[in-house]
Amino acid sequence: MEKRDYYEVLGIEKSASADEIKKAYRKLSKKYHPDINKEAGADDKFKEIAEAYEILSDPQAKARYDQYGHQDPNQGFGGGGFGGGGGFGGFDDIFSSFFGGGGGRRQDPNAPRKGDDLQYRMSIKFDEAVFGAEKEIEIPRDETCDTCTGTGAKPGTSKTTCTHCKGSGSVEETVNTPFGQMRNRTTCRHCSGSGSIIQEKCKDCHGKGTIRRNKRIKVTIPAGIDDGQQLRVSGQGEAGINGGPAGDLYIVFQVRASDKFERDGDDIYYQLNITFAQAALGDEIEVPTVNGKVKMKIPAGTQSNERFRLKGKGIKNVQGYGVGDQHVIIKVVTPKKLTEKQKELLREFANISGDIPEEQSSSLFDKIKKKFRD
Repeated sequence: MEKRDYYEVLGIEKSASADEIKKAYRKLSKKYHPDINKEAGADDKFKEIAEAYEILSDPQAKARYDQYGHQDPNQGFGGGGFGGGGGFGGFDDIFSSFFGGGGGRRQDPNAPRKGDDLQYRMSIKFDEAVFGAEKEIEIPRDETCDTCTGTGAKPGTSKTTCTHCKGSGSVEETVNTPFGQMRNRTTCRHCSGSGSIIQEKCKDCHGKGTIRRNKRIKVTIPAGIDDGQQLRVSGQGEAGINGGPAGDLYIVFQVRASDKFERDGDDIYYQLNITFAQAALGDEIEVPTVNGKVKMKIPAGTQSNERFRLKGKGIKNVQGYGVGDQHVIIKVVTPKKLTEKQKELLREFANISGDIPEEQSSSLFDKIKKKFRD
């Protein structure tokens, strides 16, 4: 079968730079590597990609290919293959970066590391969210073993460096493949990647270095916290590893709804029910707020769904940026049951509701107001 153009195989232009060639190869070889892609034909595709890269990544071989193509009179491109005893020629560093090989700096398995973070969901009342509160919670977490102080070794003994991986936590193995040999780096099975061996384990933590306990923690809920917001409690997460600091605890708040108020950020919304007489004639009434009752004037002629703002009567901002407002939404309630006298007055009002002389209007409103308050 006639070979495809190497540039076409890698999906690049002939003017592609060395970095572009390498990038294209890395992408395709990872996609079609036989250890990953089990589809029919992936094996041949991978060989084709590897062969194209072997030529185009070598400046001299690339120059010859650009001049002669696949018919180089000096040597047959691809004829000798690339599966010799030394792995994949000059590009096994690329396979290393894909499949766990050595290239690149590895983290010291014995270096101190911060413990894992924890999350706790706390349900609180509406008033507790508004004004803040003190709570005590109990969380299960891993804590440093007091007996071995986190080493995992029996007191009086210590860990020893793993002789198989020499403390690195991983070992390099040579794997035979249909395309030659490939070096692969895997976790050391003797030390499970820790880089050290415990000859005599601690009797309390059994070599783990941590013990599972229930920890009681006091939490200060800040005033103004809202539903879905979270609080970070530093150092109250899982125990650190190899002497590292403990993780953090994140408390996510679920605020239960109020039976009076609706909240939107730092603002409060309250529906105030008033009578027809109060809406028509105006009134001064007490309105509940999160901080207690306040007096509010209802102007004469107030309509249903009108809103009034009580400045600074909302919720304190949790970050300390001022205080929200309370918005009072008026709801004019139509009475369902009326006395005969009330009905008579309303009929009279309806009959004269066109052009009403001011003195008659005032007299009628006074009567209605008096009767509704009786």
